[in-house]
Amino acid sequence: MNIEIITTPNDALKESGFGSLKACKSVLAAIQKMGYKVRLNVCKARSDLEAIVARRPDLVVLAVKYIPREQGNNTLNDNIWLSEYFSEHDINFTGSSREVLEFDSNKVLAKVHLNNKGINTAKYFLAIPGEYKTESELPVSFPLFLKPLDAANGNGIDDLSFVTDFSGYERKIASLFNSFNQPVLVEEYLDGREFTVAVFKPENQALIVSAVEVVPPTSTHGLRILGKKTKIDDSENIIEIIDDEVKNRVKLLAIDAFYTLGARDFGRIDIKTNNHGKCFFMEANLVPGMTRGSSYFPEACNIENAFTYDRVIELLLAGGLARASATVPPLIHSDTNRKHLVALPNMH
Repeated sequence: MNIEIITTPNDALKESGFGSLKACKSVLAAIQKMGYKVRLNVCKARSDLEAIVARRPDLVVLAVKYIPREQGNNTLNDNIWLSEYFSEHDINFTGSSREVLEFDSNKVLAKVHLNNKGINTAKYFLAIPGEYKTESELPVSFPLFLKPLDAANGNGIDDLSFVTDFSGYERKIASLFNSFNQPVLVEEYLDGREFTVAVFKPENQALIVSAVEVVPPTSTHGLRILGKKTKIDDSENIIEIIDDEVKNRVKLLAIDAFYTLGARDFGRIDIKTNNHGKCFFMEANLVPGMTRGSSYFPEACNIENAFTYDRVIELLLAGGLARASATVPPLIHSDTNRKHLVALPNMH
């Protein structure tokens, strides 16, 4: 079994996938322990991908969603989407299709899709500077939370993302628009707890679900904001969910979102509650961070299910390896059939 890991120089990417080259090397080491022949590729151009196709690996592990056609260009439409590229070349790959990964890259696209299927998401609207002239014109009432439409890793999020008046709203809209050159996502502010859920879907097997609570530090303004600085500093706490009722509600929403988005193999679903404990989908991360000892996905698996990092990588590859062993063509079929759900207490 020949496996190849695909990444790209991603320091400047808004969406960095598994993470740094160090994280990818940790994945490499874990796969080597499994006894497979494995190679790590840092791809910068289509020619790098063509060389991989020529070697015809049994499985490619996609550590990022795409590579820029030109280095430094981070416009989604100008990227080479790896799932699409390898599917076109009949190469088996980990993770979801290009179509599904769009839900990861575009938060509003995911919200619209899930809202249409009856899954709770926070109220929201998109805005550019000057679009709304007064507070009364805003589609959602204060307090609001403002963030970039497609950036990951807390980019663009800080204490000023939480706004309670129109002047603060205008300042943050202008700042985000100038930084990211795109409409800004404006959401109702949910003042409850924050959770993240790691989901595995091995081929023809039941889901394995790991849910944890994420507790950011209190800022100088008395807020708990999971922004870029917090993530860089690793200053948030990732803790076990003690209350079984809360855990089950969080897991059920994550499962619904995972299936309804059409995700394959694995993914991470972020959830928040309001002050009444009602759960809301926030976003999906379908190429989640894999930094040993800090990324939410492997940490959730360790806290909830006592999985080692190496075990997490085994499960990450399980679907792709099953397809390779069965010589199944790498076609993706979205599975939204709830019959695959198992009783929550038996999910781990």
